[in-house]
Amino acid sequence: MPHTEAMLESKEIFNGRVIRVTLDKVQLEDGTTSTREVVHHHGGACVLPVDADGNVTMVRQFRYALGEELWELPAGKLEAGEDPFEAAKRELSEECGLTADTYTELGVVYPTVGYDSERIYLWAAEGLHTVGQHLDAGEFLDVVKMPFAQALGLVMDGTIKDSKTQVALLKYAQLRGKA
Repeated sequence: MPHTEAMLESKEIFNGRVIRVTLDKVQLEDGTTSTREVVHHHGGACVLPVDADGNVTMVRQFRYALGEELWELPAGKLEAGEDPFEAAKRELSEECGLTADTYTELGVVYPTVGYDSERIYLWAAEGLHTVGQHLDAGEFLDVVKMPFAQALGLVMDGTIKDSKTQVALLKYAQLRGKA
């Protein structure tokens, strides 16, 4: 029998630009109650751009919450009701100045399952074309192209810590027989 919890009450305790937070009272399987703090997030889309020579385009940007600069694939948050595939294409164009002829779906990642509803949708993009970068206001990043094997090595040596980037690179490697 599947495990479940039923929400009995929900109280919004924060509603911001990126997240909404609720404090929920839930009924557990054994009939007792508990509380859950839930971060509600519209989700995100991430794209792994791979050129004809097998190079990957990545970005390096500072992430305030972690206090460090991270290696990541181009990605961004979804607006309410936005199609994740359209968001992935938008982020590839905005952050890297690229479009692609073909996209391969790489699945969905749940980055923080204990308290966060965020889902990040992943694609690989091939047949790349340059269209010119157009970053959002207040967005600062470096675009770096590197061989796929080097990017995979940065996952394996712990340099790439971002979960969506790790998953996309490893799944693509497995799908292409490179892992």
